[in-house]
Amino acid sequence: MEIKRIFLIVLDSFGIGMAPDADLFNDEGSNTLATICKSPYYHTPNLQRLGLFNIEGVDCMADAADVIGSYGRLTEASMGKDTTIGHWEIAGIISRKPLPTYPNGFPKELLDAFAAQTGRGILCNMPYSGTDVIRDYGKQHVEGGDLIVYTSADSVFQIAAHEEVVPIDTLYEYCKIARELLQGEHGVGRVIARPFNGEYPDFKRTSNRHDFSLLPPKITMLDVLCENGLDTIGVGKIYDIFAGKGVKEHTYIKSNIDGMDKTIEYADKDFSGLCFVNLVDFDMIYGHRNNIDGYAEAATVFDRQLSEFLKKMRPDDMLMITADHGCDPGFQGTDHTRERVPMLAYGEAIKRNHSIGTRKSFADIAATVIEAFGLTGNIDGKSFLDEIIRPI
Repeated sequence: MEIKRIFLIVLDSFGIGMAPDADLFNDEGSNTLATICKSPYYHTPNLQRLGLFNIEGVDCMADAADVIGSYGRLTEASMGKDTTIGHWEIAGIISRKPLPTYPNGFPKELLDAFAAQTGRGILCNMPYSGTDVIRDYGKQHVEGGDLIVYTSADSVFQIAAHEEVVPIDTLYEYCKIARELLQGEHGVGRVIARPFNGEYPDFKRTSNRHDFSLLPPKITMLDVLCENGLDTIGVGKIYDIFAGKGVKEHTYIKSNIDGMDKTIEYADKDFSGLCFVNLVDFDMIYGHRNNIDGYAEAATVFDRQLSEFLKKMRPDDMLMITADHGCDPGFQGTDHTRERVPMLAYGEAIKRNHSIGTRKSFADIAATVIEAFGLTGNIDGKSFLDEIIRPI
């Protein structure tokens, strides 16, 4: 059966157990799924029917007896555990060299150049929690107008500013300046606008966050699809993660719920190609804030919306669900965790109750996607399409 539409949903940070090299990242013992499964708020019968708990190595809940799709787990081949590296690999780029990180802050010459172009001073310049940094530096920023610049364990340059002190459009311009400066050896994965509002001490981050990503270093499955006349639709952060490259149409979202609502709307539309979805709340709101019950409840809500989506699927559709890294909310610290991720596939053309075992790269998804459309391309990864397609 010919595949006309693929919906690829990334549950941001939904790891299913530590990767073999987790020790290199100080993440031994991490397991996002096992942690949230312990919460009384966790209930995902649809993910269970798709084979989530039948995946090799996943033993935190009982296997499903009658799985309706194909399933497996993917191991990250790239040297990193962040959003950019993870999504690039899903799309067909294995990054052998990690993107730069700044555990001691950014070099003075870089910040001096940034300050000279923005006309504003710099506060913080350290790895910091996003909520803590506005609590600790927000008052000083509001009083003096200096920008709060901070990073994390990820390859990011983040700029926090109060919306009444630095208008949103101005903050975005500052991010573009930083993006131009942060190239080459300082080519961080993302420059992120982190606006907030409110009054001290009750500052709150707003929904006007915006990511300015590094351009992917080679072609991805998105480019291959575009070059062959297929539609590429980004929902959520996808457009930003790929710096717009290869994304013909995109829509931003306000939350996981909004993201699934928009994905369900796309299920009612006629298109031929890929709808690539990122649901970031799992990571941003719950994983990084060590909120186990919140993460579990978000998974439960997603599962309910997934039920509605499944009813909308057409005979020539394929659904794929995966993740880009882990962020175990019960693990030490608040950073991403080096974990394997799930691969769930479903559709009328997809085998039921079939395991593809453990794969060596997230990029196998990209290879599978382009093969499903009868295409080839110079991307990383090995397709598992033959393993999951039902015989005609």
